[in-house]
Amino acid sequence: MKENQVKKLVMAAMCVALGIILPMAFHTIQNAGSIFLPMHIPVLICGLLCGWQYGLICGFLTPVLSSFFTGMPPAAILPAMACELAVYGVLTGICIKFIHTGKQLINIYISLTVAMVAGRIVSGILKALIFNVGQYSFKIFITSSFVTCLPGIIIQFIFVPVLVFALQKSGVIGRERI
Repeated sequence: MKENQVKKLVMAAMCVALGIILPMAFHTIQNAGSIFLPMHIPVLICGLLCGWQYGLICGFLTPVLSSFFTGMPPAAILPAMACELAVYGVLTGICIKFIHTGKQLINIYISLTVAMVAGRIVSGILKALIFNVGQYSFKIFITSSFVTCLPGIIIQFIFVPVLVFALQKSGVIGRERI
């Protein structure tokens, strides 16, 4: 295994671990997980820094392992959330590879936006057609996917680029990814 692949594997594993640990702090406050979206941040970072393959695995495994170890997310929302986060990991990795505006920060923001919107759409479709048939409306989708979690979306847009730049500056991951 090449050194770069080992770094990506270790980084992805750290993102999964962080995706399990970080939400535990937020779940001491009622509904804080669905407001601040702490599990999403490591998955988005993993996709950006490690690529779509690692982002996919991180996005799927993080909620599954978190549910197994901590009970959060609950089993009822786990499948839709695992799919949503897998889409985040895949699309941030794909977008950051193919979007080249000449400005790293703009590349990151476009990648985040595409991934977050697509992931929420996938989650909404799954909830409407498979997991909550007849109970899920467009109003519930908009409220849960964009209104309730607006603080989390803002946090992601602020902290994900900062963390990506900090990890690159520290040499943990190279600039060649972005």
